[in-house]
This record gives sequence, C-alpha cells and structure tokens, in this order.
Amino acid sequence: MTDHGGVAADHLRSFIERIERLEEEKKVIADDIKDVYAEAKGNGFDVKVMRKIISLRKRKPHEREEEEAVMELYMHALGMLAAAGEVNA
Repeated sequence: MTDHGGVAADHLRSFIERIERLEEEKKVIADDIKDVYAEAKGNGFDVKVMRKIISLRKRKPHEREEEEAVMELYMHALGMLAAAGEVNA
C-alpha cells in the first residue's frame, strides 16, 4: 500500500472505485424505475399519485396518520374542507 502524506492511496482508491461502481448501479436502477413509471403512465395510471402512495407506504402507520391529521387541520383552517356536520354550498 502506497502512503502519500499519511494517506493510504490504495485503500482510498479502493473506496472510491467501490463508490463509483455503486453509483453506476444506482443509475441503472433509477433508469429502470423511470421505465416502470413510463409504462404505468402508458397504461393510464397517474404517476404523481403512484409516487405519493410509494412515499406513504415507506412510512409507519402512525407517522402517516399524524401527517394526515395535521394536513386536515390546515385544510380546514384555509377553508378547503367543510367542518364535520357542515354542508358545502
């Protein structure tokens, strides 16, 4: 292992090359995901909604429920939702 100024060059090179390989794999996977979204869109699915659902599924149920409750509170405050028992005209 070559040591330049206290840096183990071979060890550093190994890390850099591993990261570069993983970045390439990540790009391939990202392209595959993009293709799946394009296929879904071509079949009439709303990709924006699909992305939101995927985001929600990554969260724990209590985290989703908390966010939904806060969103509903804010929407009521902005007049975007009728209060319980209220009828929208």
